[in-house]
Amino acid sequence: MSTKSKKPTSSIYTKEFKENAVRLALFGDKSQAEVARELGMPSWKLRDWIRAVKSTMPQDAAGKSPLDELAALKKENKALRTDLEILKKAAAYFAKSL
Repeated sequence: MSTKSKKPTSSIYTKEFKENAVRLALFGDKSQAEVARELGMPSWKLRDWIRAVKSTMPQDAAGKSPLDELAALKKENKALRTDLEILKKAAAYFAKSL
């Protein structure tokens, strides 16, 4: 039998670690799962931290927080960049045939 006592999980991560993890997940280019994997932590724990941060943020009339709006804009920006790259390649292809 092991004589080690189990520590509560909340004491494992410092406040700074939690803040940085949430910042990376919300404002970085990687998904929450990728951030959690790179930090060596369960993705559900990071998701819970993000929910806690979002619940403390003010919401607009539509019920969205500024972080939700930022995430939507980042997703749209990524899609538009992909579309732009496709259009550039298509324009170069059709320009060669002229």
